[in-house]
Amino acid sequence: VLCGIALTLLFLLHACRQFPGCGNIVTFSQFLFIAVEGFIFEANFGRKKPAIPIRYYFIMVAMFFTVSVVNNYALNLNIAMPLHMIFRSGSLIASMALGIIILKKRYSIYKYTSIALVSLGIFTCTFMSAKQVASDSSLNEEDGLQVFLWWLLGIAALTFALLMSARMGIFQEMLYKQFGKHSKEALFYNHALPLPGFLLLAPNIYHHAVLFSQSEPFQVPVIGLTLPVMWFYLLMNVVTQYVCIRGVFILTTECTSLTVTLVVTLRKFVSLIFSILYFRNPFTAWHWLGTTFVFVGTLMYTEVWNSLGPFLARWRKRPKEE
Repeated sequence: VLCGIALTLLFLLHACRQFPGCGNIVTFSQFLFIAVEGFIFEANFGRKKPAIPIRYYFIMVAMFFTVSVVNNYALNLNIAMPLHMIFRSGSLIASMALGIIILKKRYSIYKYTSIALVSLGIFTCTFMSAKQVASDSSLNEEDGLQVFLWWLLGIAALTFALLMSARMGIFQEMLYKQFGKHSKEALFYNHALPLPGFLLLAPNIYHHAVLFSQSEPFQVPVIGLTLPVMWFYLLMNVVTQYVCIRGVFILTTECTSLTVTLVVTLRKFVSLIFSILYFRNPFTAWHWLGTTFVFVGTLMYTEVWNSLGPFLARWRKRPKEE
């Protein structure tokens, strides 16, 4: 999973650097690739009946498609990539909050403390980013206000996507309890059913396809095939993203939820550091403090310290026993 996201991010950053609005063609390509693969190997060319009724997948897909599109458009609303990643790290908070409201769950003080830390971290990073946008000296007062208002709209979009994503997770949890866990089937339908929705984005996708075709030629190593470099980046992004998402779905079936959450947290941290270094975004000490709050709070939520305690105790006793 970590290798997959690192490579995916590398190719995605190359694409976004030249064409900042290419999120839709990247997402469409990922969905199309996973849908075709699932149609062949999971759905058996449509002959295999889904274990979970198709109507529930339509509801899940509507949420999934909305979250993906809103997150993509947030990057066009003056939201920097690091802030985008930090904000999405609050998915744990949103999921817990909706779990309390919808599923009537209750948690320990330890978990509520982790919520406070993550919330404080997100607020710190968001506030400092707002100050940077508002104090941009290259803009006049009127343009600066317009940029700031677009930034606020981006924050609202990220908040909506965060809550919608958490609601989708709760919906999935309820479905899996009722019908059993079918991760490969869910992976296929979550990517196949939204494909008609991309018709609404067809002009944007076609525009970037033309731009990609006009990029400089690139000779693919080993096979010697020459194609526009942006299509090469897109192909590599699709392949590595597929490796990453398949890894996540395998983790959900083979490992505990603690392990999955921990790996996903590490994945976000790697993505964040990678984007800061690549884009050279302004990242002050306050941003680092907020980032620390987010990831420490997330680790507290997973109770990784409790899991490491017995392991460290056994490790310390080992030399004495020998």
